[in-house]
Amino acid sequence: MTPKNQESTLQERTLQERITGALVGAAVGDALGGPVEGYSPDQILERHAGRVDGIVGPWNGDAWRTARPIAPYHKGDGHVTDDTLMTHALIRVYDRVRDHLDAYAIADHLVPDLMTTPRWIPELEAEALPLQRVFLAEKWLVARLHYGHVDPREAGVGNIVNCGAAMYMAPVGLVNAADPRAAYTEALDIAGAHQSSYGREAAGVLAAAVAAACEPGATPDSVVTACLRLAKDGTRTAIEKVCEVAARHPDFESALRPLRDAVAPYDTVGPDYRAPSLGARRPSRLHAIEELPVALAMLLVADGDYRHAVLGAVNYGRDCDSIATMAGAMAGALGSPVPDDWSKAVAEASRLDLWEPAATLTAVAREIFERDRAHHRTREAAFAALGGTRCSD
Repeated sequence: MTPKNQESTLQERTLQERITGALVGAAVGDALGGPVEGYSPDQILERHAGRVDGIVGPWNGDAWRTARPIAPYHKGDGHVTDDTLMTHALIRVYDRVRDHLDAYAIADHLVPDLMTTPRWIPELEAEALPLQRVFLAEKWLVARLHYGHVDPREAGVGNIVNCGAAMYMAPVGLVNAADPRAAYTEALDIAGAHQSSYGREAAGVLAAAVAAACEPGATPDSVVTACLRLAKDGTRTAIEKVCEVAARHPDFESALRPLRDAVAPYDTVGPDYRAPSLGARRPSRLHAIEELPVALAMLLVADGDYRHAVLGAVNYGRDCDSIATMAGAMAGALGSPVPDDWSKAVAEASRLDLWEPAATLTAVAREIFERDRAHHRTREAAFAALGGTRCSD
């Protein structure tokens, strides 16, 4: 929980502090969740003789190189996964464009980044093209945009519907800090190149949540309210139902099973995460990805506290690296501090500077804001000249 005497301090966080908290928080959540991804809370409890309370090693110990279904990825020991790799790639696109992004920016900049520039891949413990690490749903970007020459705004149609776009949309919320609607709209445009249906919707709502968390005086409740104001169809219903359950639980231990029960009617994957149902990941107006509602729920259960929210997400299991990425981004944007020992250990193990992308995105966000303000003043003058406003206005 966030101590009451820290509330004023959290509300006074600067833009750079919130962006840093969100991005470092997302990466750390990703690294903590990676080694237990795909397992149930009961399996996690048995494997670790208790709940995960920090950075842990691979599920299969030293056999991680060959053990299926994880091999050849070194999940654990503080290694980030593709959630963070994609987040940092999107920040590099913002750094190049230095303006709001759309689906065409993904085709023109993100796809070449994935397929042409070798980078250190923590889980492979080697330099490789990011394309060689990302999941098939992200390889879709290259197949459709580079090889298929599909209209970027429609390229996401036909891909499996999952959290692939939502997992790296935090930068969109940070560029549009304190403007959830603008973040939602921009993320929907960007995600059109990658996802459709409720996967695309989740990307928009996650960006809105991060933008809402940046507002001075924001709380977990205000973040959820912003999401419900914008979310559509099954995504909105799932968030509403799951967060109603979360409000009744003061700790994640008691919430783990009730939250899964609450999200199950909207989640198409089914009870066995590693053996998805026949109806899994297909477009629907009735369903939602599991990760976003659960991340918001953990934020509520933790009352915005970073450590509690992320550990709740991690111990939930299933796609817990993405759930913890989202919960970590929101809690970090609210201003709850990321534990230094975790962030330093993840940075060292992953051989990544977790703070440089935040500095880059802060500079870009300020440039974009100034350009937006100039555009608004120009339109305001034109609108006034058209008689759109009265002197008394």
